[in-house]
Amino acid sequence: MPTADVSIDARLFHRRARDLALHWKKSNGLEESFQNVNSMLVVLGNMSDDDNIYQKTTAMQTWLFGYELTQTLMLFTHDTLHIVTGSNKAKILESLKQSDTVQFGVEIYARSRDEAHNLELFKKIIDIMAKQGDKQSGGFAETWKGALQSSGKTFENVDISAGVAEVFAIKDDEELRSTKTAARLSSLVMKNYFIEEMLNIVDLDRKISHEKLAEKTEDILMDDTNYKKLKFPADAAAGSPEWCYTPIIQSGGEYDLKTSAVSNEKDLHGGTIICSLGVRYKSYCSNIGRTFLINPKKAQEKNYEFLLDVQRKVLESMKDGAKIKDVYNRAIDFIRNKKPELEKKFVKTLGFGTGLEFRESSYLLNGKNAKELQQNMIFSLSVGFQDIDNPNAPDEQSKKYSLLVIDTVKITKEGAQIMTDCDTSLNEISYMFKNEEEEEEEPVTRANHTSQRAAKSAVLSTKFRSEQEEASKEQSRKEHQKILADQKHAEGLKRYGDGGSLKKDDQKSVFRKFESYKRDTALPKDVHNLRIVVDQKNDTLVLPIYGLAVPFHISTLQKATKTDEGEFVYLRLNFVTPGQPGKKDDTPFDDPNANFVRALSFRSADSGRMTEVYNQILEMKKNAVKKESERKEMADIVEQDKLIEVKGKRPPRLADVFARPGLDGKRPGELEIHSNGLRYVSPLRNENRIDVLFNNIKHLFFQPCDGELIVLIHCQLKNPIMIGKKKTEHVQFYREASDAQFDETGNRRRKYVYGDEDELASEQEERRRRAALNKEFKQFGEKITELSDQKVEVDIPFLDLAFNGVPFRTNVLLKPTQDCLVHLSEAPFLVVTLADVEIVHLERVQFGLKNFDMVFTFKDYFQTPIHVNTIPMSQLDNVKDWLDSMDIVYYEGPVNLNWGPIMKTIQEDPAEFYKEGGWSFLAIESDAEESEESGSEFEASGSDFGSSSDESSYASDASMDDGSGSGSDEDDESGEDWDALEEKAKRADDKKFGSSKREADSDSDNDRKKKRKR
Repeated sequence: MPTADVSIDARLFHRRARDLALHWKKSNGLEESFQNVNSMLVVLGNMSDDDNIYQKTTAMQTWLFGYELTQTLMLFTHDTLHIVTGSNKAKILESLKQSDTVQFGVEIYARSRDEAHNLELFKKIIDIMAKQGDKQSGGFAETWKGALQSSGKTFENVDISAGVAEVFAIKDDEELRSTKTAARLSSLVMKNYFIEEMLNIVDLDRKISHEKLAEKTEDILMDDTNYKKLKFPADAAAGSPEWCYTPIIQSGGEYDLKTSAVSNEKDLHGGTIICSLGVRYKSYCSNIGRTFLINPKKAQEKNYEFLLDVQRKVLESMKDGAKIKDVYNRAIDFIRNKKPELEKKFVKTLGFGTGLEFRESSYLLNGKNAKELQQNMIFSLSVGFQDIDNPNAPDEQSKKYSLLVIDTVKITKEGAQIMTDCDTSLNEISYMFKNEEEEEEEPVTRANHTSQRAAKSAVLSTKFRSEQEEASKEQSRKEHQKILADQKHAEGLKRYGDGGSLKKDDQKSVFRKFESYKRDTALPKDVHNLRIVVDQKNDTLVLPIYGLAVPFHISTLQKATKTDEGEFVYLRLNFVTPGQPGKKDDTPFDDPNANFVRALSFRSADSGRMTEVYNQILEMKKNAVKKESERKEMADIVEQDKLIEVKGKRPPRLADVFARPGLDGKRPGELEIHSNGLRYVSPLRNENRIDVLFNNIKHLFFQPCDGELIVLIHCQLKNPIMIGKKKTEHVQFYREASDAQFDETGNRRRKYVYGDEDELASEQEERRRRAALNKEFKQFGEKITELSDQKVEVDIPFLDLAFNGVPFRTNVLLKPTQDCLVHLSEAPFLVVTLADVEIVHLERVQFGLKNFDMVFTFKDYFQTPIHVNTIPMSQLDNVKDWLDSMDIVYYEGPVNLNWGPIMKTIQEDPAEFYKEGGWSFLAIESDAEESEESGSEFEASGSDFGSSSDESSYASDASMDDGSGSGSDEDDESGEDWDALEEKAKRADDKKFGSSKREADSDSDNDRKKKRKR
């Protein structure tokens, strides 16, 4: 283990060592888990490939240090850990004593090659030790045993594995995060590899043994080049994913639902197939298992749905404080009441605790274990029925079948929370394949269809095998999209089946009352002169009517006009009243049936005075409209809670970062993590700060500086906040990746090093600096996740899936993440939450165009669709693959649609919209266009083929000339050719100049011909 590559988290070590000591003191009675021991000894000798990887010894070291330290002895007392190890490991462990957060004593003894020195170290340990742990082998362990026996002291060996298991059982935030990632990786292997591979084998009726398929599944994780295919997170390789055990695959009537089962050598049978697998991530285990039903009978489907009911019952029972035996017994009672015939078929254990060790025997989920469940424990929950009879089986191998569902779950106060993500619904695990009679009839139909196409054209559909693979990929994608579209349509009918129009909450008209003056004494003094008074302070216009001063709030004024007629000036004031045409019909009124003043006219001979009043009214109206627009803009701003600062210690900080939107000044500040949020502090003034609370963060992104000029952490907020005088829902903290202060011309090395060596060194330094920046920002993002109690999780963009597009006015690189599509490098930012997307429409998808557009419509039909324009046509398949992998329904069409009227139609009556087919109208338009193209594909005449080479060569030259422009010049591409343009110009000349022009042209042509003859 290279010393330079190893770093131990001292804070995590001291916290866990302190928790171990506290639990030890608490449970150290004679009848309790630690059995009144005075000290604990953990010895690890040499590890071989044949050794069991799940030992308390290795688990203890991994739990404390994050690594396995071979040839190492650890002796725990109630307040100190004594470690005997090699000199290199001792140097690494010295950081535990130098940490600022020392909470548990550490004494380190470095071994050497001097055996006498080593024996002296062992004698020191013998004086304070109490017990030896797992059986170990190797020179180091034998030396320790010899020293122990020669000491003349006897010790009572006590098994405290149960006590250590209790400490390991309750996971902290770091362990929960690793387990969650492990569960996610297990789910991705199941969904993105095994299910597809298994279905292909069954569909093509291929012969493969359970053992061989298990080996293929095992190999997929061994090569990290497969991570992209499995759709693993970008940082998955950092946690060294590995198998907890070799995947177990069973079918054909022989099933073993125990964890010790193995895949046999018999061939996979297309009936009931059970697969279980588990991935370790950072040494933390996970487990997932699924049953797949091929051409199931009704009884099998009912029994499987009952199995899911049993699992739901168990999940509800597995809550904080419940006893394990009560959970199992409630499941038995539920089966006994609902389907007693399945009671004897039920599994004897519902699973076990898992973590650093795959199977923790102290936490078996059976009817005898009296231990209590506690929050943040992790279990592998296994619910199943074994060897159920199937009397109507089509073959001998299907006469008995078993059902099994395995998930990794976390204990909470409300019940167990499933961490693995692979759909268990009957529709997702049952598959219907055609029987032999249907398969015999199908080739006849297919042959007829092929012969009909051959009669029309001799052109083959594909030339190469790669094109055939693309065609099959496109076909599978279309089938998946059809399933998604049907599900989306069913959801729409269920959601809006009652009918009626939608009404957005904030669009409900509200009557606003204005009070200019509370009493008549508050009126301006000038009103006694019975003149028009413009009160700018109270936004009120006081008008004289029949000798009285009547106030009108400026919001009631619709329009003011001034006209001059002779020696008089007329001022006309129009007010807002019910029944007026235009948008004012939507204006609410307290009592629309009351009497209203619609207009008032005033006449005066003093033109200067009336002009001044008119200008004051316009100015006041302008200010009122501005205030109202500001009020509406700030309506969605929610006042945040106060930031709770960390007291008593220095909060985690990220120094030298800039903020967007920026504060005063151009100097970088510091980003701090506090108890309930983030705080950015300006270096100029402490009162210049930005507070972002965890409960207001919708998405948190970390974007590395690979291919970018900056590395950043970006927060998208649930509710906008005010930064200075600006409202924003995006807050970004970044640092520039390039070092602007580095002088390449004046350094000392240039005096001695010339040419490429200096450039290579600078490139290496640049890569090193970028890697350090990425690591620093990523660790800070993970620390935000940890200190926010998992309320905020960091999402990282996938650079491999990125594509160019124009979401606003400039062409930018758009990057998909796990949950969003983002552009974060520069403002304006784009964050599209995929969970909020209803469907995606790909526009301008037709032959001959270089680019296409993409429109996101949202489940909230009042939200304006987002357009991403000018995406290169070369990225079309990649975009489709990405959308399909995210289970987003997409359609494609040849033209741009006007989405305003479409969304308004849906808002008015969504039920009628779905009854008429819903979004399928987009597919109908696309199919119609495809049929037109296919019908005219091979109808060109022979003369067209003769001139095609010249035209195509010219068109290619023209396209090369125009290629330097932006990708939005589709008007030129779809324009007329040169012959048509010349003919058009000739007709325009004839119309303008008449026959004289034609005669002149003919004369000039004859002159030119004569000159050529001479």
